[in-house]
Amino acid sequence: NVSFTVEKGEFVSIIGPSGSGKSTLLHILAGIDRPTSGKVYVDGEDIYAKSEKELAYYRRRKAGLIYQFYNLVPTLTVEENITLPCRLDKKKTDKETLDRMKERRSHLPSQLSGGQQQRCAIGRVLFTNPALMLADEPTGNLDSKSAAEVMELLGSANKQYGQTLIMITHNLELAKLADRMLIIKDGKLSEG
Repeated sequence: NVSFTVEKGEFVSIIGPSGSGKSTLLHILAGIDRPTSGKVYVDGEDIYAKSEKELAYYRRRKAGLIYQFYNLVPTLTVEENITLPCRLDKKKTDKETLDRMKERRSHLPSQLSGGQQQRCAIGRVLFTNPALMLADEPTGNLDSKSAAEVMELLGSANKQYGQTLIMITHNLELAKLADRMLIIKDGKLSEG
């Protein structure tokens, strides 16, 4: 019985204790886990009315996932990780965006700090310009300086490009940075 609406361009944080359903909710919004009942609408479309192939396109093009553990391909360089969704779609990569990348673009993930790896993972999401960014504890493995840099990057994408951002976090201070905070507890969602 979870029901809520997020406006285009809004930044919403969802907090709650471990095991409350935060990540499951995010995975349902991302088209990864199927809900047992109900519907999920993104841009007016019921995403679960789509085929598995269409859901894969939805995840690659409309819903950018940012995980706590980065999920970078260890054998690909920073540039290759960031441009992977474009290559999967056989689209040209934006050379101007690539030219703005720092000197680390030829490094492998193992050669980066945790903050650099997370910025790479966020860059991969931003590179495709998704309508919906879904962040699951994006600062959970980072020190406070790196966490602040990651939050600045996410906030900038949200405000500057109007990308909708839904962030799961345990950190109340980070949750308060959002336009609106929701609390999930025992599978129930309420305004924070």
